[in-house]
Amino acid sequence: MTGFGRRLAEAVSTRGPLCLGIDPHPELLRAWELSVDADGMRKFCDICVAAFDGFAVVKPQVAFFEAYGAAGYAVLEHTIAALREAKVLVLADAKRGDIGSTMAAYAQAWTGDSPLAADAVTASPYLGFGSLAPLFDTALAHGRGVFVLAATSNPEGRTVQRARVDGRSVAQAIVDAAAERNRAEPGAVGVVVGATLSDPPDVSALGGPVLVPGVGAQGGRPEALGGLGGATPGQLLPAVSREVLRAGPGVAALRAAAGAMRDAVAYLA
Repeated sequence: MTGFGRRLAEAVSTRGPLCLGIDPHPELLRAWELSVDADGMRKFCDICVAAFDGFAVVKPQVAFFEAYGAAGYAVLEHTIAALREAKVLVLADAKRGDIGSTMAAYAQAWTGDSPLAADAVTASPYLGFGSLAPLFDTALAHGRGVFVLAATSNPEGRTVQRARVDGRSVAQAIVDAAAERNRAEPGAVGVVVGATLSDPPDVSALGGPVLVPGVGAQGGRPEALGGLGGATPGQLLPAVSREVLRAGPGVAALRAAAGAMRDAVAYLA
C-alpha cells in the first residue's frame, strides 16, 4: 500500500483540505428523527457516507459507536468499509494510548489487519511518546498514519500540554518527536492542534499533517487558520463535525454544507 502521507497529500490536492466528522451523538440522532440505538446510528452513518462521497477524509468518532457495544462496533466496521468503497480516507478518532503488549494490541486493531483498521488513527502520547512505538511501527508496516494529540483546545489540557520541560512546552516536545518519526517516512505521523488556540506549537518542521479540530460550532473560524503554528500550504487538515452535521438528515443538504465548508478552507491547500 502507498504510504499514508502520500495518499493524504493526493487526496487533499484533488478533493480539498477538509476532514468531515461522523459523530452519531444521541442529540443528532433525535434531530434527524432516527432511533437512538445501533439501527438509528447505522442509518445516520449511511446518510453521511452518501453525502461525503468525493471528499478527502472522513473521521468517525469511535466513542459514539462504543456506546452501543458489539452492535456499535458492527456499525463502525460497516461505515469504514463503506467509506473505503467510496475511495474516502478514513481517520478513526479513537485516541488510543497505552504501553507494551496492550499498545501493540491497539495497534493491530486500528492500524493492522483488523476490520476496524482505518487509513489513520488518533492517539494520545501522554503515557510518554515512546509508548506509541508499537502503533507507529504497525501503522508504517501497513501504510497507515497516526495523528498524535499535541495541543488540544479544552482548557483542562493546558496544565499538562503547556508545561515546560528543558525550555519547551510538552506540546512542542510531542511535535518535535513526531518530526523525528517523519524523517524515516514523511507524512506518516501527524499531530492534533486545536483550531481555537492562541499559542499553538510550531509545526513548521513536522514534515507531516496537522489535524485541526474545533472549526465551526466549537468556535474555530475557517478564515483564521492560515499559517497556524507556522504551517505550510497543504499541511493543515481542518476537522468539522457539528457545523456540517446539523444540516442533515437530507443527503443533498448535508453535502451542500460540507461543500461550503470545503470551499471556506480551500485556501489552505
